[in-house]
Amino acid sequence: MVTLEQKYCALLGVAQEKGQADLSKMKACFEVLALASAIDRACARRLAPYQLSEGKFIVLFLLQQMPQGGAPNELAERAGVTRGTITGLLDGLERDGYISRQQDATDRRRLIVRLSPQGEEVAAKLGEEHSRWIGSLFEGFSEEDFKVLSPLLNRVWKTLEEDDVI
Repeated sequence: MVTLEQKYCALLGVAQEKGQADLSKMKACFEVLALASAIDRACARRLAPYQLSEGKFIVLFLLQQMPQGGAPNELAERAGVTRGTITGLLDGLERDGYISRQQDATDRRRLIVRLSPQGEEVAAKLGEEHSRWIGSLFEGFSEEDFKVLSPLLNRVWKTLEEDDVI
């Protein structure tokens, strides 16, 4: 059962008072938002014991796939964040002992980021654990369920794209 946040309940109440016809559509949107927020909060709780945010976790996961390490700008691009954001994420990961930053042996202007042994251990453990947890969110869904769900979600994406919202 989806529990809507008070703000969504308030908006639905106002819309109902005004006699708006799209209440079920609004409610569906708020349910999707509430579910996404609940998943984000659960993810944050799972990563918190390791002093990891979702962003830091993603960087660890990316570095796990790059045994030779990677440059900060490459990590920023692959993670879909700005260079400023990646710097903050790397600062935190280095402070917590998960990564090291070293000058490239062939180009001293270039930094290479690598997982530390502690970072390798946590990335391996959490990568597998996190993948299982994400999969468990859809436990009991059949392939037929996914054949229905994905196109429905894609219709919402298409509407957003047509409205130039994303």
